[in-house]
Amino acid sequence: MASDKPNIILILADDLGYECLGCYGGESYQTPVLDGLAQGGMRFDHAYALPLCTPTRLQLMTGKYNFRNWRAFGVMDPHERTFGHLMKAAGYQTCISGKWQMYSYNPPDFEPEWRGKGQRPEASGFDEYCLWHTEHTEDKGSRYADPVIQQNGEYLTDTAGEYGPDIFAAYICDFIERHKGDPFFVYYPMALTHGPFEPTPHSAIWSKNRRDSGVKYFADMVAYTDVVTGRIVDKLDELGLRENTLLLFLGDNGSPRQVTSVINGRAFQGGKGLSTDAGTRVPLIASWPGAIPPGAVCGDLIDCSDFLPTMMALSGASLPEDDVFDGVSFLPQLKGEAGAPREWIFAHHDPLPGWGKEGYYLQRWAQDRRWKLYDTGDLYDVVADELEEHPIADSSAEAEAARQKLQDVLNRMH
Repeated sequence: MASDKPNIILILADDLGYECLGCYGGESYQTPVLDGLAQGGMRFDHAYALPLCTPTRLQLMTGKYNFRNWRAFGVMDPHERTFGHLMKAAGYQTCISGKWQMYSYNPPDFEPEWRGKGQRPEASGFDEYCLWHTEHTEDKGSRYADPVIQQNGEYLTDTAGEYGPDIFAAYICDFIERHKGDPFFVYYPMALTHGPFEPTPHSAIWSKNRRDSGVKYFADMVAYTDVVTGRIVDKLDELGLRENTLLLFLGDNGSPRQVTSVINGRAFQGGKGLSTDAGTRVPLIASWPGAIPPGAVCGDLIDCSDFLPTMMALSGASLPEDDVFDGVSFLPQLKGEAGAPREWIFAHHDPLPGWGKEGYYLQRWAQDRRWKLYDTGDLYDVVADELEEHPIADSSAEAEAARQKLQDVLNRMH
């Protein structure tokens, strides 16, 4: 019965930092739906991702640090098991709608050895899909106005004048309607708010020039992220499924560096691609009426490997014993219990090889809520030095204890 296994919807926003949401103190954008979900559910203040989208998505979908399974940017090992596979095996109907970008990322003349490599969406464990960027990168087309979208192996032919996020959300709502009597898992890796910065259907210019571009449209894109989230919430309400559905909303990395927002009265520049808090600390909101205490704020450390074990625990299924998983379930915290919070998080970030990733290099670090240690030996107090401008040079007992604890983590991550 559906009541035995709560439904799960995981929404992953693209390039949306925590500073963009009102519930985190953001003042620049309109996000009433997400703020309402936080008010009625739980907001996490120390959720972390990797600085770029694809590394985050690989870790999220597999529950593993990327040194275990990274191949190349936009290339997922075709043999890798995703949370789609595992949730399907646990008895869930599964759907993915939004952005894929896990197959053949490079254009023809760049590192051709990675052309045609990766995992195809039809092999990713999802019963149904509605996705942008499923094939070679030069064929991806628009994700916004007049989008190029593949549904279950067939390209849509009637998208002229349409908006990609509308199609992705509508597909999810239809899937929910069709499977309202079954336990379902929906993964919505959004296209919003990733560049190109373009008008939304709610922008004044949409009817005249829907392909205009400029960072001035970022605010409209944030607002539309909230709108399409609201459509999914409304569908759950309409079908009476809200109290049997855990909805998780997460960001995949910080906001673009072209964007400066205001949070709690101060200017905040996006940090996408950077290993600082501005690039890696992300919004995480959980909504599950009747199960999550309303208005709760959780200060525990969460990273992207934690979602798979959390969802598996909720499903009642065990993780496969023939594989290695790095995540820690935060299901107890969702229920208002203490759980077993992480004492640290670890990051292995190396987006190479990959087109357009020149200038990036391997970065490894471990951190807790205050201290952050890189494998270069640089230690930062990220509470006092958010932008990591001043490595700790003194040898205070507190700093040295933190260094030793975090160095132990780095030493065993191989």
